[in-house]
Amino acid sequence: MAIIGGEAASKSDETAIEALVGAFFSAFTSGPDAAARLDDLRRIMLPGATVVRTCGLPVEVYDVESFIAPRLALLTSGEISEFEEWPEPGRTDVFGDIAHWWGAYGKRWRADGEVHTGRGMKTMSFVRTDDGWRISSAAWDDERQG
Repeated sequence: MAIIGGEAASKSDETAIEALVGAFFSAFTSGPDAAARLDDLRRIMLPGATVVRTCGLPVEVYDVESFIAPRLALLTSGEISEFEEWPEPGRTDVFGDIAHWWGAYGKRWRADGEVHTGRGMKTMSFVRTDDGWRISSAAWDDERQG
């Protein structure tokens, strides 16, 4: 639990944010209900949320819809199988109605009969709304050679 400005974040805030982090990562799982899990991102993210990919490539900035579409295509195309992504323990900081999660993640998938793995770091920002906590932004960078 983060203590910022002399005020401890409530356990319920931390639990709600951890649930959003888990839901975000679990959306990227191939197999049955992949479309429903990705569709859930529309519920847990603000409509104007941004997602940014770096990964040693030109920076790409997505809105919610442009982020979901290619992932849905990839996870349902048969090009890869057994894809899953999961968070490693991270750090959550809460101040009033804003929060931040910073942590590592892992991923695994099968393509062309071979198992592939990867790791990286993600950062997510959250805001408290009338409907509870929502993701306002996310960004990630994958580990790579060098």
